[in-house]
Amino acid sequence: MPLSAPPSSYTAAVERYLTGAGIAKSSARIYRISLTTWGWMLAGEPAPTGPARRGAKPPVFPLTAIDDPALPEELAELATRADEMDADTVNRELSIARKAIGWWQRQGWIESDPTIGIERRPAPPDRTKALAEKQIAALWRLDVSLREKTFWQMLYESAARADEVLCLNVEDLYPQDKRGRITAKNGAIEWIHWQSGTAQLLPRLTARRTRGPLFLTDRKAPAGTPTLDVCPETGRARLSYPRAEEIFEEGTRLWPTLSPRPRTSRT
Repeated sequence: MPLSAPPSSYTAAVERYLTGAGIAKSSARIYRISLTTWGWMLAGEPAPTGPARRGAKPPVFPLTAIDDPALPEELAELATRADEMDADTVNRELSIARKAIGWWQRQGWIESDPTIGIERRPAPPDRTKALAEKQIAALWRLDVSLREKTFWQMLYESAARADEVLCLNVEDLYPQDKRGRITAKNGAIEWIHWQSGTAQLLPRLTARRTRGPLFLTDRKAPAGTPTLDVCPETGRARLSYPRAEEIFEEGTRLWPTLSPRPRTSRT
């Protein structure tokens, strides 16, 4: 039985998700673009590409159409758009679509997840150029929060991947050794190491927290957030890769040569 009255359309369902799931206003724009793109595919139509994506409107169809048994097969064919968009964008939007679908399922509005069976796209080889010394110096002068200062400093000193660092928990840290424990995709335990810059910032960031995600959002975690991604002491959620990327791009948008993407995970 639905927990509340079902929305009249997919568009209305998207807006209900963005507000009801506690998506930060700063992230809502990216989520709305992604869900608009997926709206066209869920309606069985090719999604807009290129500059047209940002101004596109989702098609009008009832949310319950997602439960059509024929949709998963049609969707798998439409999802081959990875040839037109970079793999990171496709994978991020697939993740956002699955979060929204899961939330709608928990409301009792739909039953199926037609994205099951769609695999993440392999990311291309990382050819990101390292920042020059002047660019690094400019980065440290940005007026950003303690969280961003620590995150960027740790990335710089450890040469770890952004998603590896975002997966760190406070209990994974060994401050006396300036290292942290991460779990690789194959389940193997690996270590990242940092230097004095990170070591000086970490105590201020953790603020005596002893467990839970190291890097947190500014708001309470929305209902349905996995327990492992919620700080048990503050109730805030783990900072996501899309949001971390967005913050970095916002901070460096005035410097065209200073905005290579943080490196993603190995695939």
